[in-house]
Amino acid sequence: MTSLKVLFIGGTGIISSACGARAVATGIDLTILNRGTTTHRAVPEGAEVIQGDIRDPESARSALGDREFDVVVDFVAFTPDQVQGDIDLFSGRTGQYVFISSASAYQTPPGRLPIVESTPLRNPHWQYSRNKIACEDLLMSAYRERGFPATVVRPSHTYDRTAIPTMGHWTDIHRMRQGQGVVVHGDGTSLWAITHHTDFAKAFVGLLGHPKAVGDSFHITTDEITTWNEIYDALAAAAGVEANLVHVASDTIVAAEPNLEGALLGDKAHSVIFDNSKVKALVPDYVATIPFAAGAREIVDWYDAHPERQTVNDDMNAFFDKLVAAAAG
Repeated sequence: MTSLKVLFIGGTGIISSACGARAVATGIDLTILNRGTTTHRAVPEGAEVIQGDIRDPESARSALGDREFDVVVDFVAFTPDQVQGDIDLFSGRTGQYVFISSASAYQTPPGRLPIVESTPLRNPHWQYSRNKIACEDLLMSAYRERGFPATVVRPSHTYDRTAIPTMGHWTDIHRMRQGQGVVVHGDGTSLWAITHHTDFAKAFVGLLGHPKAVGDSFHITTDEITTWNEIYDALAAAAGVEANLVHVASDTIVAAEPNLEGALLGDKAHSVIFDNSKVKALVPDYVATIPFAAGAREIVDWYDAHPERQTVNDDMNAFFDKLVAAAAG
C-alpha cells in the first residue's frame, strides 16, 4: 500500500509539531515546508524538510516545483489573502487541503452548550477570530463552486510543555512561587477545554486523506472539562506551592488592558463544552488521554529544566500588582 503523501506548511508550532510526529509514526510520507527559522521544537525524524516561504509565491513555487500531494495542511494561514494564495497554488495539486481555523470562531458568547460544528460562527470581540471565519467562508465557497477539496479543523485551547495557558504565562508561575496574588478572570468557575497537543494530533492525523472529511468542518478538543480555578491550581501544585488566586471581572481586566479583549471577552471568559462526536465518527479510536493535571506537571518540569525560558514580564507583573491591590480595596 502506498503511503499517504502529505505536505505540512509550518511544522514546528505547538499543534503542528505533534501532528508531524504522529503523521510519521503512522507511516505517512511527510514533507514540511517552512522558512527554516530556529525553534525549540524539532522536526520529526523521517520527515523531509524543504525551505521556502509560503507567503512569497515565487519562493513557494520554487521550493515545491511541480510536486503533488494527497494532502496539504497549512498551519500558518490567518487571513483570506493567505488562504487565496494557497487555493491558487494547490488547486489541482492535492486531494485535500486542510485549514487550521479556531474554536474561537464560534458564536461568542455561545448561545447554547455543548458547541457543535453547526454552531454559528460569530465573534464580535476578536479580529483574529473574524479573520478565521472569513478564511472558512472563502474555502467553503471554493469547495462549492469549484470543488476545491477543503477541510476545516477548529482547535480550541491546545498546549504543549512550552505553553503556559494563563494570562501571565511564566510570570504567573513566578508569582505563585513568590506567594503573590495571581489574577484569574471572573470567579474562576467558568468551564474550559484545554487539550494536550499529542491528544489533538491523534484525531487530526486520522482526518488526513479521509474522503468524508472533504468539504466539511470539525473541532478537536479534549472531553475533560476544567474550571479556570482548577487550571491555575494544577499549575501551582506542579510548581510545589498553593496559589493565592485573586478573582477579577474580565470586563475590569479589559478596561485596564484593552489588548486583552480578544483573548478574554472573545474567548476565555465564557464557558465552553464541545461535543466531539463528529470527529469521532470519522476517527473512532480518538480518545484524549492526558488530563491537565499531568500536562501542568510536564509544563513546570520543562521550565524548571530550562531556566533561560523563565521570563518574567515586568509590565505584566506591575499590571497584576495593580489589579491585586484594587481587588483588595
